[in-house]
Amino acid sequence: MTAAVLQATPGIMSPLTAGELEARLRDIGARRYHRLHPFHHLLHGGKCTKGQVQAWALNRYYYQAMIPQKDANLIARCDDSELRREWRSRLVDHDGEEGREGGVARWLKLTDGVGLDRDYVVSLRGLLPATRFAVDAYVHFVREKTLLEAIASSLTELFSPAIINERIDGMLKNYDFGSADTLAYFAKRPPLAQRDSDFALDHVKRNAKTPDAQQTVLKALEFKCDVLWSMLDALHHAYVTPKHIPPGAFVPNE
Repeated sequence: MTAAVLQATPGIMSPLTAGELEARLRDIGARRYHRLHPFHHLLHGGKCTKGQVQAWALNRYYYQAMIPQKDANLIARCDDSELRREWRSRLVDHDGEEGREGGVARWLKLTDGVGLDRDYVVSLRGLLPATRFAVDAYVHFVREKTLLEAIASSLTELFSPAIINERIDGMLKNYDFGSADTLAYFAKRPPLAQRDSDFALDHVKRNAKTPDAQQTVLKALEFKCDVLWSMLDALHHAYVTPKHIPPGAFVPNE
């Protein structure tokens, strides 16, 4: 299938092959992943002020911090012990374990590095309301939708290695705070995202066999792309243009 055909076919009339389903999923990422958002072009291109980078790191922290809760909700609903064991590695990746630092801790190194007070970041007092609503909607989605939809919603990880590489290159090149220590979250993430997305994609392709099931997994991935896109919309509106910062949200000191 070509991208044009995929875009012109909003529904599924007959079951797709596994390869066709994967092509539809990848096409969603090609068109809707937040790598395409104007805020990311500013961020990676060195066009953001320090305050704008701080606002991004602060708001993204909430997403990072809630990922383990999202994954714990998925595990709690899972009857398959093999699937639970596989998904459990995601909790360790983000929360860490004794002697092993997790992704959430590494993200706090980034917020430290951009000059944010750690207690303030963890308190969540400066979040944009739209950030909280978007992330909470994702957690609720995973808790309330079918297990197949919950797993499919994680497939934005198929597209994350490219954006991570852009982020590392852009931040090291363009910002004073960019260093191996402050950007450690991104350096460690690509192989983990590859492992997780390979597993989730295989699960979806094996279990979404009917047109209805295939349509739900496509919609689940679209929803997740919308979550990430809406977070950047809120950042752009508050801190780039028209710079309408909601009451109580973080205000850069610049």
